[in-house]
Amino acid sequence: MIIDGHSLAFRAYYGVPVERFQNSEGQHTNAIHGFIAMLLALLEQYEPDALAVAFDISRHSFRTEEYPEYKGNRGETPEEFKGQVPLLKEALAALGIITLEQEGFEADDILATLSVIGRDNGYRVLVVSGDRDTIQLINDDVTLLYPAAQGVKKLKEYDAQAVKEKYDVYPHQYQDLAALVGETSDNLPGVPLWGPKTAAKWINHYGSLTEILAHRDEIKGKAGENLRTFVENAERNRRLNELRRDLDLPVVISQLERQPVDISAVTEIFGKLEFRTLLTRVKKFAGLDSNGTAVADDAHSAAGQRSSKVAFSNDSAQAPTPQVFTPPIHLIDEELVTWLKKADRPALYFWDINRDGVIRVGVAAANGTVEFDWKPGTADYREFETWLKSEQEKIVFDAKALLHLLAKLTTPELGNFSDAQLLASIWRPDFTDRSFKGFAKKLLQFEVVEPDMSQLVPDLEAATGAAKRAWLTRQIHERALESLHDAGLKLYYSTELPLVKVLFNLEHRGVAIDTPLLAAQQAELRDAIAEYEQRAYQVIGREVNLGSPKQLQTVLFDELQMPKTRKIKSGFSTDAASLHELQAKSPHPFLDALLAHRETTKLSQIITSLEEAVAADGRIHSTLYQVGAATGRLASNSPNLQNIPTRSEAGNRIRGAFTHGSEYIGLLTADYSQIEMRVMAHLSEDQALIEAFNDGEDLHRSVGARVFGVTAAEVTPVMRAKVKAMSYGLAYGLGPFGLAKQLGISQAEAKQLMTDYFARFGKIRDYLMQVVETARADGYTETLFGRHRPFPELNSPNRVLRATAERAALNAPIQGTAADIIKIAMLKVESEIAAAGLKSRMLLQIHDELMFEVAPGEREVLEKLVRDKMASAAKLAVPLEVSVGFGPDWQQAEH
Repeated sequence: MIIDGHSLAFRAYYGVPVERFQNSEGQHTNAIHGFIAMLLALLEQYEPDALAVAFDISRHSFRTEEYPEYKGNRGETPEEFKGQVPLLKEALAALGIITLEQEGFEADDILATLSVIGRDNGYRVLVVSGDRDTIQLINDDVTLLYPAAQGVKKLKEYDAQAVKEKYDVYPHQYQDLAALVGETSDNLPGVPLWGPKTAAKWINHYGSLTEILAHRDEIKGKAGENLRTFVENAERNRRLNELRRDLDLPVVISQLERQPVDISAVTEIFGKLEFRTLLTRVKKFAGLDSNGTAVADDAHSAAGQRSSKVAFSNDSAQAPTPQVFTPPIHLIDEELVTWLKKADRPALYFWDINRDGVIRVGVAAANGTVEFDWKPGTADYREFETWLKSEQEKIVFDAKALLHLLAKLTTPELGNFSDAQLLASIWRPDFTDRSFKGFAKKLLQFEVVEPDMSQLVPDLEAATGAAKRAWLTRQIHERALESLHDAGLKLYYSTELPLVKVLFNLEHRGVAIDTPLLAAQQAELRDAIAEYEQRAYQVIGREVNLGSPKQLQTVLFDELQMPKTRKIKSGFSTDAASLHELQAKSPHPFLDALLAHRETTKLSQIITSLEEAVAADGRIHSTLYQVGAATGRLASNSPNLQNIPTRSEAGNRIRGAFTHGSEYIGLLTADYSQIEMRVMAHLSEDQALIEAFNDGEDLHRSVGARVFGVTAAEVTPVMRAKVKAMSYGLAYGLGPFGLAKQLGISQAEAKQLMTDYFARFGKIRDYLMQVVETARADGYTETLFGRHRPFPELNSPNRVLRATAERAALNAPIQGTAADIIKIAMLKVESEIAAAGLKSRMLLQIHDELMFEVAPGEREVLEKLVRDKMASAAKLAVPLEVSVGFGPDWQQAEH
């Protein structure tokens, strides 16, 4: 986490009443108090591993040397603010936080450099700043936390999608937009009449400011005339607003890692500032009582949330003393392999640090550690490469990533491995950071130090070496192995570990993409976006930014006088749910255009992510994360193939671009029908629901007949829709209010519907109540296959936390069991395809659906194989029904 010190201090100054904070010496302290209160909240919420605060030294910088008027419009610093920053720095030092400043540069340049250093060292970076120039830093690993209005209590998380929604450009294009529009706060005039909407329009058309300026003669009207006249403004602004990412900072990344609070220094500075309440909060945050004495773990743990320990009591506080690390010895060839063959459960860590194809390898076993540089294919390590393929068990961290690394080298095999990350994630699915560094810190209290790759010659010796990393991998693995319950171990060895190679195969194969079709769809969507914009403008008679909540509030509630939506701090909500509800109650052509514009923009963004992900082989190789969700479900990323909408025609058309390779005849898709409802029927043992499934008729029609007391033939579409919403909603904690809102009925009718439903399906109600109460007592939920998920918040005195946990606990066994079933099905199907010698192959898993590429002459045998293996993945009280489709692309293969 990197914080813009002056930006946040000024916002704290204006957000906290100045008259309420002044010590006995007359020093105003409101900015310091507001800043530290915000900082503590950030530390509690995000738990950053490393932290720095950057400050400006003065208004002078390389920017003012080029353009003396830069920021020249800013007024004098308020008298009450003067003197607060040095005291703030003193307080931060007492809190163990490094502050940075650099002559000739701004704090933003320090943040930019740190964001690169953090990302290069494997960190996820959070930038906390109220300066819009930092938007340009956002990428997959860097998120901006931007304070609302002038305060610092509320911060909005901006990723690339949020920036696109707000400004209609991506973060790397924001500098271009700002250059054209100008920045009043920095005294940088832009191109007259070029507002954010106009700038975004031409950026999206040409791609960048460079291209816009190259084609400026083609832009007609006053906009083009002004651009040609004031082109120097845009060029100057672009030079000045680009943040420097290459400063020579006087720290390395390891120095920014969180340090203990110096409570005596904090007490001294807070005494000077007369912060009594804030001092108490800092002591509590540091695990101390009001006297500064360490508090026992159970006594100060938040709201008694560790009261239910059961299978999850082995957290970092109770970590056993790990084995002592033995410095590595250096062996090659026969000596190395002899040592490896005698090693007991060796752990390996492959440290790929991009040094001319050389990989640093660490190995740790009970009898010591070895470290060496491996250049694949060279004579010195051929025996090692042979040993890698052997059946001797090897412990690794993130085996799938290692398989991908080896696939690029001369040794594409790894024989008989165990995955420490996977094992630990099954044991502790509640850990939010399941990276190597995260587990090392949480389980072993070890801070992994990465090399500073921003240096010309990185100091690899100052970082945690490969042998130490292998040793940590072994400690994580052994700790999880000793602590995991029997059912969890069975789940690991029978399902999750074998699935690693299956997922590797899927990622390696990828899926073929019809890129011209995607491009054509993208062009249509962009035309549609422009059309919906014009429709919206025509309704209200002027142009507005359809992505600006503030401008939409003005249009909807002031100009059009529409009914108010949900109240929020900045006015009334303009989020999707609120606008859909508003349109249902008060239809309006402006809302028609706005909602269509939003949906079309979302589809366009999805296509962009797909186009960017197409590899040189013409296929998308999405990453499937086994440890991505606490429920056990797989997560898809780079790109996310699970977010392609299926309920709209345009969304379904995107699936038409997913096709098959030239040596195949089409795609076959197979998915489970209503699997979560089937799992609920099995777990609840509700005979009425079981009978409804076993009737072999339309489930929701059959259930509707029982609820409404009519025959199946008499169930109307409205009745069926109500019952379907009820059935699925119950598993997600839906109550009368939510059901009424979803169906557009009164709460009284929704409550009566629930009463009628439970009168016919009483064991479902009993099961759902029992799930939460059992989890409250045990501290966790459990799937049919033994997957545990902890819920300590079920005993929280905080009503909101408790209610959220109750809703999640309701669904965890159902969704988790469904996730386990499809994983088992994938193992069965992949194994059977290989045993049958088929050339057809599995490509993707999307929620409850599997996709296959079908070889000539194999469609029928593949379909039968897939149906059989998926249907037999679990034995439930109701049959597992599988729907199958076939076609030349994903859209036409849907069933």
